Amino acid sequence: MKMNLEKLLSDGKIEKTEKTEFDFSRIENDLKAAQDALNSGNFEWAMSIAYNAVLRSGIYLMNFLGYRAVGKEHHKNTFLFLGECDLNKSFVEYFDKVRVRRNNFIYRSEVETSEEEAKEIVEKAKEFVQEIRAFVPKIRTEGDEK
Repeated sequence: MKMNLEKLLSDGKIEKTEKTEFDFSRIENDLKAAQDALNSGNFEWAMSIAYNAVLRSGIYLMNFLGYRAVGKEHHKNTFLFLGECDLNKSFVEYFDKVRVRRNNFIYRSEVETSEEEAKEIVEKAKEFVQEIRAFVPKIRTEGDEK
């Protein structure tokens, strides 16, 4: 896995930290809660919780690799980090846009999310989390080969 993190480090968007183990249980709980919110017709919260599952996955991946996002834009910086990983770039870009929508929902009450959009976000969150889940053993394997 080749990641170019030097610019993110030098720009103060991420910093090195102690590595931690990756635990998917809280992320699975987020995905279940997002699905429950979707099923109950609470589409804005379904979007927000699904986003949270992806964000948490990104944060845990960063910590697993020995990094953390810093600054007041730490959510944005997490997605910048994910963009440097060997992950599906369209998922990273998609959830970076969801990040902006979620921010407007939480802080500006400007967002209305349709059922169709909420379903799409929840499904894409499940797919992206699964991709990150598959990425972690790949990193472990590459680390073992060195």
